[in-house]
Amino acid sequence: MKPTLLVMAAGMGSRYGGLKQIDAVGPNGEAIIDYSIFDAIRAGFGRVVFVIRQDIEREFKQAVGARFANQVPVDYAFQELHQVPAGFRIPPQRKKPWGTAHAMLAARQQIDTPFAVINADDFYGADSYRRLAEYLQKVRETGPRAESAMVGFKLRDTLSDHGAVSRAICEMDANGSLRTIVERTKVEKAGTAARYLDDTGQPHPLSGDELVSMNMFGFTPTIFNLLATNFERFLAERGADEKAEFYISTEVNHLIAAGRLRMQVLPTSGPWFGITYREDKPAVIESIRRLIEQGSYPRKLWS
Repeated sequence: MKPTLLVMAAGMGSRYGGLKQIDAVGPNGEAIIDYSIFDAIRAGFGRVVFVIRQDIEREFKQAVGARFANQVPVDYAFQELHQVPAGFRIPPQRKKPWGTAHAMLAARQQIDTPFAVINADDFYGADSYRRLAEYLQKVRETGPRAESAMVGFKLRDTLSDHGAVSRAICEMDANGSLRTIVERTKVEKAGTAARYLDDTGQPHPLSGDELVSMNMFGFTPTIFNLLATNFERFLAERGADEKAEFYISTEVNHLIAAGRLRMQVLPTSGPWFGITYREDKPAVIESIRRLIEQGSYPRKLWS
């Protein structure tokens, strides 16, 4: 059975200033997501599920979903603020949904195969999809822990020249499995290295060689029950905080520590790039142009 690709595309990119998931970066109007779907199909993924919001459904389907109508089966799930367990009262000041792990839970009814999850606005490279597809086509769960994987990137290759970004910094054990993953929300370049600022504004140095997760994971459907349980805990502990985020990376960390999940790290030699700020866009366009010139992609992706 071919794995499914789950694409998180519900965010509006407040720092970017627009619906960056459908912004053109290719020579024929292709968005980053076009290259992601193209890479996923040729790596062996058999279906795509987009997680979006209902208020962008029409625009997204016209601008994105229609591109793939003849390429791969496509389905949609909707992430909304009101999707919480019965009995929980949403704080009146809360305006946004609950984060990336909440986006995954929004798609639990649409997915019954091993699947990958990605951000809609990140370019991960063909090698990343090949490695993850190979893992998902072979994964089997025989023990007490759920099996999973993530594609790891080098921190310095994922930073923006135009401002701070959020990055999940990882530590592996001797067997190449993830030991810990910690979300840092104010990571920026510092010469050839990097640093992050803590909640008090205090800087902490980073070498730039650290392994980071860019929200490119592989799971089996077992993860949904585990996340649902953790979401109830999250809401009980932090639901009153209007800015609290139910991150995939944080929940993976909790599940590994509890002995409920094992995550294999899949390093990649391919490029990563993305658009956090509008000023990032010219560099992405140039990177796509170079990959086309190298023969990695056809000039026009879809006939």
